Amino acid sequence: MSALTARAHAVRLRGVRRVFGERAVLDGVDLSLAPGEFVALLGASGTGKTTLLRILAGLDGADEGDVLVPEVRTVVFQEPRLIPSKRVLDNVVLGLPRSARASGPAALAEVGLAGHARAWPATLSGGEAQRVALARALVREPGLLLLDEPFAALDALTRLRMQDLVAELCRTHRPAVLLVTHDVDEAIRLADRVIVLTAGTLSTDVRVALDHPRERTDPEFAALRRRLLEDLGVSS
Repeated sequence: MSALTARAHAVRLRGVRRVFGERAVLDGVDLSLAPGEFVALLGASGTGKTTLLRILAGLDGADEGDVLVPEVRTVVFQEPRLIPSKRVLDNVVLGLPRSARASGPAALAEVGLAGHARAWPATLSGGEAQRVALARALVREPGLLLLDEPFAALDALTRLRMQDLVAELCRTHRPAVLLVTHDVDEAIRLADRVIVLTAGTLSTDVRVALDHPRERTDPEFAALRRRLLEDLGVSS
């Protein structure tokens, strides 16, 4: 894996393969993300979505192919993964050099938690804890933000609010974003492009040409939803 310095791409994968035993979970994946581009990744369970995300994050390696990524990459997982023994602000700036920790309060303010800096993680709601995880990811000013089903454990209303918050913050910070999700509506609502991983390769790569805010009642939204569900092998 190499750090990517070219301005045209924030991420560039070429011929990426990852094999477990005799099974190629990823089998020749080609993918590029531009700086500031928001891409949603769909696929059935077991198709390699998380494996691809882990390779991009540097948590796993490809067996074959080229993986070019920004030097600074951060991940927001389905669970917030906060350290219970550290207060909220300390969780946000965890691992940062001392000179960079002053940006922690501003990061908390961006996610609407300015008054929670001294709170313990156990006192937070699920949505608040996930906002802390988002602040922790963005305070590092990543070139690539990886979102691994970060809203899946939230109730429906909190999920919508978190989607709006992520969209707003990504427009402000402009990282390239890869969102792994099982929710087709979520993908269409947030992403500039939606890609579908099938049997280890990208079977669909479609640009979402809809203005924000995107509503499910929009005929174009519904048409794209039907297409993606068909590509996923699901009858609408």
